[in-house]
Amino acid sequence: MADPDNGWKFAQCFGDKGEVDDVTEADIISAVEFDDTGDYLATGDKGGRVVLFERNEGKKGCEYRFFTEFQSHEPEFDYLKSLEIEEKINKIRWCRRQNAAHFLISTNDKTVKLWKVFEKSIKVIAETNVTSGDPAPAFPSSAHLKLPRMTLHDSMVAAIPRKIYQNAHTYHINSISVNSDGETFLSADDLRINLWNLNISNQSFNIVDIKPANMEELTEVITGAEFHPLQCNTLIYSSSKGTIKLNDMRQSALCDNHSKIFEQEEDPQEKSFFSEIISSISDLKWSRDGRYVLSRDYLTVRIWDLAMERAPVQTIPIHEHLRSKLCDLYENDCIFDKFECTFSGDGKHLLTGSYNNYFHISEVGTTNDTLLQADKSAFKAKRAGSTKNKAGAGAGGAAGAGAGAAGTALPHFAKKILHASWHPRENTIALAATNNLFLFRQV
Repeated sequence: MADPDNGWKFAQCFGDKGEVDDVTEADIISAVEFDDTGDYLATGDKGGRVVLFERNEGKKGCEYRFFTEFQSHEPEFDYLKSLEIEEKINKIRWCRRQNAAHFLISTNDKTVKLWKVFEKSIKVIAETNVTSGDPAPAFPSSAHLKLPRMTLHDSMVAAIPRKIYQNAHTYHINSISVNSDGETFLSADDLRINLWNLNISNQSFNIVDIKPANMEELTEVITGAEFHPLQCNTLIYSSSKGTIKLNDMRQSALCDNHSKIFEQEEDPQEKSFFSEIISSISDLKWSRDGRYVLSRDYLTVRIWDLAMERAPVQTIPIHEHLRSKLCDLYENDCIFDKFECTFSGDGKHLLTGSYNNYFHISEVGTTNDTLLQADKSAFKAKRAGSTKNKAGAGAGGAAGAGAGAAGTALPHFAKKILHASWHPRENTIALAATNNLFLFRQV
């Protein structure tokens, strides 16, 4: 008999075991990211803290242990604009490791920081010329003098900000992405994308600018941006209109004209007041080979082939059972929740979250969709059911997997999987559920 969970099992959980209603706002996890080896995992929270975990080689399986924690961002106040800047960590990205130290960049709404994390030795003086309890000679001879000697006492993990990239964004930063050249990265806000050199913090280059001359003519905003995993000149960015634009920086310094645009035409019969809101792309990711792009909007996940612009190669419904409840979702602001998505390391599966701490693991190119739940109360996975969409997974889509599990009632909106990351080399996933970090692995 086939395993309805496809072998996915709960592995580990970090965080408080209290109820969701008792969680402090600052403890809510807002970013999760594996490094390119999968041996380290970073999380950021709304309190501006970054917590790092390292793989515990002493235990069987893929288990992690606490590595270090540091305060990345502090709350600030812009006196010129009378604007409070939250310390919440919006994104974390690891840089390519070149020595024993780790480098990662983190951002809140306005400022990007490059952090160096390394192990620091603590040394103490092992020998001195003064012995406790014995008076020192008034005129010691050279025979009595000892050269002070340092000895290793302990080691600690230190985190220091190497660079601070600021004053380059008027609007809130929603994305950062490290380039494959290992030397540059981009930061994107609602209307602009800037290119930075990791070693230069006082200068950036504006490569995309969609701000109209008259702000009353504004029709869309940038919702995400990512560099190509292999080609340092190529990037994509998504918009609130549901479009994905491919840009080549070799064509011009300012990427006013996109090379390709990927867009799903909406059925005119399904157009409603909420159409523009639910079509906004909340996250997009490249496959590791750079051929496919994964995008997530409120109701669906789509897979795009870079060689085919006219339609996605696969559409996977996630929240189809909520389509009839969009009015309620609009009133409680949940319709603006930004769910992330990610490919597996081999590109054969994808991962995205939902409400009630459910998350979907879907097989690319098939209708197989495994629905699991990160159950905080028991700290183990409870099978919510594995469903297979009966209709095709083409552009038309099918009834949402999980509709039966979630039922027709409105879900628990405080429990949701917004942020997740997939181990780059094996089937292990990390998910943020409020203030808890869950780890699942396929066995």
